[in-house]
Amino acid sequence: MEEALDVDIEMLENIYGMVAEFLVRYSFQVLGAIIILIIGWLVARWFSAFVVRFCDSKNVDVTLAKFIGSIIYLLVLACFVIIALGKFGISVAPFVAALGALTLGAGLALQGPVSNYGAGFIIILTRPFVVGNTISVSGISGVVEEVRLGMTLMRTEDDEVIVVPNRHLIGEVLYNSFESKIIEDTVGIAYGSDTDAIIQALQEGLAALDCIAESPELQVGIDNFGDSSINIGVRYWVPSKGYFSHKYRANAMIYKLLQDMSVSIPFPQREVRILEQ
Repeated sequence: MEEALDVDIEMLENIYGMVAEFLVRYSFQVLGAIIILIIGWLVARWFSAFVVRFCDSKNVDVTLAKFIGSIIYLLVLACFVIIALGKFGISVAPFVAALGALTLGAGLALQGPVSNYGAGFIIILTRPFVVGNTISVSGISGVVEEVRLGMTLMRTEDDEVIVVPNRHLIGEVLYNSFESKIIEDTVGIAYGSDTDAIIQALQEGLAALDCIAESPELQVGIDNFGDSSINIGVRYWVPSKGYFSHKYRANAMIYKLLQDMSVSIPFPQREVRILEQ
């Protein structure tokens, strides 16, 4: 029992001696490293906040400003960590090599998310569209509600939210109609109708609707000549929110106007003849 106690005491003395020797030899280095890290943390926070305030003063997007501030914070703090490690005589070269390998592996594993963030950064920087614009890309269309670094949120006429990864918005053909959306339609009238009077009436009737935008100007004219009708083309812009209700309202007005003018709207007919044998 006494021998075991002596062994424990000796072990504690060895540990105490090692700790005391470490403190005597490296106490100033440890204290200096702690002070360097504290100063680095304060400098990184101050510099990051300064960059964010500067971006705000230049009307830079809030998301982009915070992203740049975070990058600046990490870079400044990393510099002070490297300086602190140097106080112990530790070479940072192996850490840099390991960090490079880790970054490469993470980049390959997270290629999709990383590309989304990179595309989001480009969108925020170049601003091909902003919140409230109506965009169409890859067969989908909607009003932009929010632009994040990884994704863009759009809302449709049916109040559905579409989440689009940002990499699908960069490198694709993107249509931006801003706050409005175009409606294109045709209506057939009989050959022999007074096309000039009908076109003028349609222009005046559509212009009287408060849901149709004044700019770009609405367009009404002869679109093509069908087998049994002259097809009048109609093009006008309406607010993206309420697109279908505006379209239905305009269609009802067009139909009533043609009825009031007693305009014949042809429809396909088939004549069947029975031959006697």
